[in-house]
Amino acid sequence: MDVILASKSPRRKKLLSKIYDEFYIKVPDIRELVPRSLPVEQCPEYLAKMKAEYVSHGNEKALVLGCDTSVIIDGKLLNKPRNTNDARVMMKMLSGKCHQVITGCCLFYMGKSHSFSEVTEVEFYPLTDEEIEAYIKTPEPYDKAGGYGIQNRGALFVKGIKGDYYNVVGLPVARLKREIDTFMQQDFTMPVKQEKKPDKGVRRIRK
Repeated sequence: MDVILASKSPRRKKLLSKIYDEFYIKVPDIRELVPRSLPVEQCPEYLAKMKAEYVSHGNEKALVLGCDTSVIIDGKLLNKPRNTNDARVMMKMLSGKCHQVITGCCLFYMGKSHSFSEVTEVEFYPLTDEEIEAYIKTPEPYDKAGGYGIQNRGALFVKGIKGDYYNVVGLPVARLKREIDTFMQQDFTMPVKQEKKPDKGVRRIRK
């Protein structure tokens, strides 16, 4: 069975290699939009489903994994910063506070799907303006939700963490392995469609 990661993230690629020695990568060509009425905590899982479903088309016999990670603080969702000002604002919001990192994951195989979200709480030390300015001058913040990478220099800001560290990096590998094992225990055989018999007194006309 082929496995496809529906993500271009090098961090997720590295983490998924802890579960599978070989897999393919296919980046979903979608606009990452969510309904306004959707609670922010559900947005990562919603986007993960979109990504996995998109890549599953034409790859029904492969196990497709879609993922999305978001940082949430004070009810606000922080995605990737678009520029240095965005990154600066995010760092000031996170400074000295706790926030949530939520990764949504969705599995697609043979027309069936399963999704879940993993939540990790992260607390930052209070950050000085000098620390923030030095950090946002590096390339590190700009391809990461919330504008920091805990696996790199962003680790210098973290006072504490409650939950899965790898979830903050981008993929909750321990839980994901267990979710995959449970999901793949299903019966994925396609049901044979039974031909409906014609009612008595009705003649079938062959074309």
